[in-house]
This record gives sequence, structure tokens and C-alpha cells, in this order.
Amino acid sequence: MSHQLPDVQASAPDVTVGLSQVGVTGVEKLVKLARGDKRPIVLMAEFEVFVDLPSGRKGIDMSRNLATVDEILEDITREEAYRVEDVCGDAAERLLEKHDYTTTAEVSMTAELVTRENTPASDIETQSTATIVASAEATEDGTREEIGAEVTGMTVCPCSQGMSESRARDKLAELGIDEETTEEFLDAVPQPGHSQRGHATLTITTDGHPDVDLRDVIDVARDSMSARIYNMAKRPDEDHMTYEAHADAKFVEDCVRALAEGTVEEFPHLSDDAVIRMKQSNDESIHQHNAHAEREVRLGDLRGELGR
Repeated sequence: MSHQLPDVQASAPDVTVGLSQVGVTGVEKLVKLARGDKRPIVLMAEFEVFVDLPSGRKGIDMSRNLATVDEILEDITREEAYRVEDVCGDAAERLLEKHDYTTTAEVSMTAELVTRENTPASDIETQSTATIVASAEATEDGTREEIGAEVTGMTVCPCSQGMSESRARDKLAELGIDEETTEEFLDAVPQPGHSQRGHATLTITTDGHPDVDLRDVIDVARDSMSARIYNMAKRPDEDHMTYEAHADAKFVEDCVRALAEGTVEEFPHLSDDAVIRMKQSNDESIHQHNAHAEREVRLGDLRGELGR
């Protein structure tokens, strides 16, 4: 006996509730970033694309919408671009034009950026990896774009280090070392504290495209932790990283504060309306949990706080 499937679209009830985001994720495309006379940087980027769905409309016509998304992303990524956030912005604006029922289109992108650098002590060439974060939201009022990065570094716990320092101070007193010499020694030789791999994220969102260099964003994020880390390191480099990290022990909250200070110092030209998103997550080494801190704030408010 055959059974006829019901007409789902016809039998669906009238729609009265709209949806703020409907779209596709995991769309991969090659993106080429121009670098003047140098060869372009080629990224394998993953896109997420969303439009809003007004009440009274049952769906976004997913199959046809996916074809439209693919067509737009293919067109946008075919030529070299100078800013990844502009790739997202152009795509979002075209989506808005293509969908007469939507009032908002959002496009986001992540990709791994690999750059070359030299290690701090042995000066050998190695590579550094950062995750690029870019997005755009297009509406009838205009387009806002976001650019940023997530980087990995090292942090040292100040509390753990303080306990080690107290133990060292007591032992030096037992050995008859005077207080002045003890303090001089402890200032020169940072005491151990439990360390962890940290992940710092910094993004900047403005009307139009943020007038910032992605490399500067990456540098601010890397310098917000206790020390930078390197993919390849000789023993002198390991000693350098360990010393630097223990000489600048930081909680996750301190790392977010360092992100705030670095952003205000590095980007004085940005408008007070720019939105800064700062996040620090630590993979704790002696706990089964991780530590996390974050903040999103207008740059003008951040400047005011730091000015006080």
C-alpha cells in the first residue's frame, strides 16, 4: 500500500513569529589578501551567513538561498582583498540586496593566519599562528564591520607565585641572609608559580571598516599575557619565555585589563563609538577547571576609565 506524503508547506500553520537569524554555517572558501608587491596571503576561511526572517514568512528558501550565498562568496573571494572584514562587509551588503524580505544580513569568517617571526633569544626563524576573526552586519542604516584575532600565549598565577616567594623569603631568613639582600634576590629571580597556556581574543567593531592593521591587533593580544610563546624554541628561548612570564605574572582579569590598555594606546585614531571585545581564557595546569574573563565596551568609555 502506498502512502502519500503530506504537503508540509501547505499544511504548516500561519507564521506569526519572526526569527532573528536563519542561515548557513561551515561554508569554506579561499580568501586572498593583497600585500602590495609581495605575494598575496591565501587563507582557507570558514564563513557563517545569516539573514533575519520576518513574521509571516515560513522559511528562507534554503536551497535557493545557499546557491545565492555560494554565488556571492565566490564572487567576493575571486579577487584579492586588502581587508578580511571588507570581504564580510561586501558579502553582507549583497545578501541584503538579494533578499527583499530581510532587513539584516550578517556574515562572519574565521581563518588561521600563519606568519614568520624570529625567536627572542636565539633569533632563529619560526612561525606564529593566529586565528583571524572577522564579521559584518548590513542593514538599511549601513554596515558595521568587525576585525580581530585570537592568539595563544603563557600566563603565570600571581597567587601561586606569591606563596613560593613567601617560602623562599622564610628559607633565606633561616640561612641568615639579611632582608635587603633577600629582596634584591627576589626582585632579580622571579619565583615559581603554576603556569598555563592562555588564549587572548581582541576584536574591534566600527561603522564601515575599522581603520586598523590586523598585525597590530595581533601584537596587542599577544602582549596582553605574561609572555609570548613560539612554535620553535631553543633552550635560550625557553629560558627567556619562562623568565619573562614569571616576571609578569597575571590573572585572567589582568590580561583583559592589559588588552584594554594596549587597545587605547595602539589605536588613538579610532572613534569613541568603536566597540572593543576583549576575552581571556586560561587552560589551568593544576585545576580541572579553566579560568575566563571578558568584557565588551565602547572605546570612549574605556578611554574615560583609563584616563581616571
